[in-house]
Amino acid sequence: MNKITAAITAVGAYVPDFVLSNQVLETMVDTNDEWIITRTGIKERRLLKENGKGTSYLAIKAAQNLIEKANLDPKEIDLVIMATATPDMPVASTGVYVATQIGATNAFAFDLHAACSSFLYGMSTASAYIQSGKYKKVLLIGADKMSSIIDYTDRATCIIFGDGGGAVLFEPNEEGLGLQDEYLRSDGIGREYLKIDAGGSILPPSEETVKNGQHFVFQDGKTVFKYAVSGMADVSEKIMERNNLTKEDINWLVSHQANRRIIDATASRMGLDEEKVLINIQKYGNTTSATLPLLLSDFEHKLKKGDNLIFAAFGGGFTWGSIYLKWAYNKQ
Repeated sequence: MNKITAAITAVGAYVPDFVLSNQVLETMVDTNDEWIITRTGIKERRLLKENGKGTSYLAIKAAQNLIEKANLDPKEIDLVIMATATPDMPVASTGVYVATQIGATNAFAFDLHAACSSFLYGMSTASAYIQSGKYKKVLLIGADKMSSIIDYTDRATCIIFGDGGGAVLFEPNEEGLGLQDEYLRSDGIGREYLKIDAGGSILPPSEETVKNGQHFVFQDGKTVFKYAVSGMADVSEKIMERNNLTKEDINWLVSHQANRRIIDATASRMGLDEEKVLINIQKYGNTTSATLPLLLSDFEHKLKKGDNLIFAAFGGGFTWGSIYLKWAYNKQ
């Protein structure tokens, strides 16, 4: 009997219509298009502007896109994992609501929060559920409405983040395709460098925390950049070594889209040519949990059955890691 692996069999995505370009940001904060592109590689990002719509809206749209493309009956889904750093609300799971709204009435669901590494950690989790043999169809969604936690007078963060959602379906595979290996790391030293001070159990919401702007993302950019460059490059190199992969063996680097310079540094450490690096940061900015599935969606037409993909991500906390996956299908 062949070993069961967990393979991605379908992809879906959604980004809002509203485009926040660098030119518009120039009218909002002290910055300019050339500076943003040089430092980050970002030209524009998408924002969900409609009142009363949160991360669940992005997730539902992405899941529905996958369901339609794959001609999937949502009642066949066993589990929905919602990777997000911006849930709709505290306590009530966003993933549970999303599962119900997409008609996955036979699935159980939960949220997974590991900042920008949420989707990567979710891949590991989905794979483990598939490999257990108990579940056949696991829907992993990565979605974030980062605009809900960004101060648009803070030029250090407002130029970076955008809103979006992506989804993948994991199913059992007996051809040796799918997730091959993972190397996931974390270090609590990052707690002070990328965070939101208020709104949690340490500092509950109050009139004072709102006045002080403590419900927005704070980022120590230089420190996070330093850790992200070394962290993502280290784990990507490590997973290649552990699986005896050379740069010729790798077809695609699927990297978290936080900063073009971090992506380039990771690719350089792996010895990869630019044409093997999937990049869409210029269109969406950093959509946190959605960057990896948005890449898969945008470049699905280029991915071929048997291709070797290296995923890499780095997020607040700190959380980071790399996953080696063999692609399981050709797009029809």
